[in-house]
Order: sequence, then C-alpha cells, then structure tokens
Amino acid sequence: MTETSTLHTLAARAGAATPPALAARVRGLSDRAIAWLFITPTVLLLLAINVFPLIWTVRLSFTNYRANRPDAPLRWLGLDNYTRILGDPDVWYAMQATAHFVVWSITLQVLLGFGLALLINRRFRGHGFWTTLILLPMMLSPAVVGNFWTFLFQPQTGLFNHVVAFVTGIDPGSFQMIGDVRLAPWAIVLVDTWMWTPYVMLICLAGLRSIPDDIYEAAEVDRAGPLRRFWSITLPMVLPFLMLAVLFRGIENFRMFDMVNLLTSGGPGSTTEVASITLKREAFEKWRTGYSSAFAVILFVTVFGLANIYVKALNAVRQR
Repeated sequence: MTETSTLHTLAARAGAATPPALAARVRGLSDRAIAWLFITPTVLLLLAINVFPLIWTVRLSFTNYRANRPDAPLRWLGLDNYTRILGDPDVWYAMQATAHFVVWSITLQVLLGFGLALLINRRFRGHGFWTTLILLPMMLSPAVVGNFWTFLFQPQTGLFNHVVAFVTGIDPGSFQMIGDVRLAPWAIVLVDTWMWTPYVMLICLAGLRSIPDDIYEAAEVDRAGPLRRFWSITLPMVLPFLMLAVLFRGIENFRMFDMVNLLTSGGPGSTTEVASITLKREAFEKWRTGYSSAFAVILFVTVFGLANIYVKALNAVRQR
C-alpha cells in the first residue's frame, strides 16, 4: 500500500468517526475560520507565555511587592518606583556601563565582521575551512565562553596575558583584565566581539553575495577603481544588512547578562555592572520585586522605543 493510499484510508476513517453534526458544522466553515481554528492554540500559548508576564510585571511595578514575602500587605505606590529609579545614581551608572558595552562591542563587531566578509567573499583556496573556523565562537554557549575566557584572563596561568607580554614585552602578572577597574569594561567588550563578530560577518556576507556581478562589470567598463566601486556600489548595497546586524546585536547586547555575570559578576566594584546585572541584584538579592519590575519596564520601553526609531531609519535606507 502506497503512502498516498494510506493517508486516504486514515482520512476516510477519521471522517467516518466524526459525528454527523460536527462534520456538517466543519464543512460550513470558511477558509479563514479554519485558519483561525488551527492558529488559535498557538496564539493562546504565546499570550500565556509572553503577554501575561508582561502585564503582570507592569502591575507589580506600581506596588511594593516582595517575592520573598508573598503574604505581606500589598501597597499601591503609583509612580514612586519609577521616580526612585530615575533618580538613583547607581541605575544611571549601570546604564552608562551598558552604553559603553553596547557601543564599543557593536562598533568593533561591525568593522571586523564587514572586513572578514570582504575577505571570505573572495573565495580563495580553503575559504570554506577558514569560514568554518571563524564561525566556531558563535556556536558556543555564553556560559562556556564566560568560563573559557575567565581562565584565559588569569594573570599567572592564563594564555591572554602571556600573549600580550610576548607582543609588548611587559610582565604578564602586572595587569588583570577582569580585576582592574580600567581594563574590566574592555574585557567584556573583547569577549563579546570575539564571540559575535562571526554573526555580523554572516549577515554582511549575505549582503555581498546579493550584489549582482553585472553592476561591478558595468563599473569596470566605466573605469571605476576598486575604491570607487567600494564606496559607490558595495557599501550602499550592503548598508541595509549592516544596519540589520547592528539592530540584532544592539538588542542582544542591551540585555546581555550570562556572559558578563560569569566573567566579572559586575565587578570589580560596579565597573561592569550593566543594567541586567543591576536588575538581577534588585530582584533576586535584595528581593525588591516591585522596584525591579519597574526597572524592567523602563528597560523594555527603552529598547522598544529605540528599536522602533532604528527600524524606521532602516526602512528609509532600504527604500532609497
């Protein structure tokens, strides 16, 4: 019995087992109603997983609720939590640390990723092997990367300090990447750049491969040099892909937690305490659930608003 006949047999059995009243009702449904019948369970699941927690978080942000004291009287505070957050210098310091991490990591990832994409796009001998090798860091989990680089950054036993000492001639034990106030912010930028530059490279490579060869051939006929072709053809046509990579990495880096937490735990002091680390401390160390909920809402509105503005700019670039 073929697969098609088996499916027909199963369909016939299902039809025979369906009550006549239900079968008549289903036959009377339109295609749109049947489509909604199939997607309704998924929509309800998404509402339960995503929308309900968001609404519950917004509600808690107006209260003094503490998760470690669920039986304590619940008081409505109005906008007090939001006012305290916006006036807290520690929160602004965390936002400053987050901005430093986001701006520098994205800048380095875009420059290095675009440069690697230009090299890989040349299709030299062994480019498949080198492409696979470059992609390895992004295949690792942030937990593995954090533990791996924590070992590499050890002053006495870590490989990173010895490589720097070999290049510069300084003592490998004279500096600590994750223990120095000045170097720790750059340590997390370095690790994130190492891990996610291949992701930006893939997006840029897709943009480069989408450019028709006819455009370059026409430019060569017009005697346009390599630099002119880059500024007039390559960069404008890859720019939407670059902006898309910046959008994805910006959203991801703004809420970065696991890798930073494993590398520095926000230290030394609070030098690398990004917004997500501050949120974790408020929610699960100080148990200020209402306060941390208000902070989470502020972060969500910030990311959502900036992303909307950026998407409008991206659409304007794509329509040119």
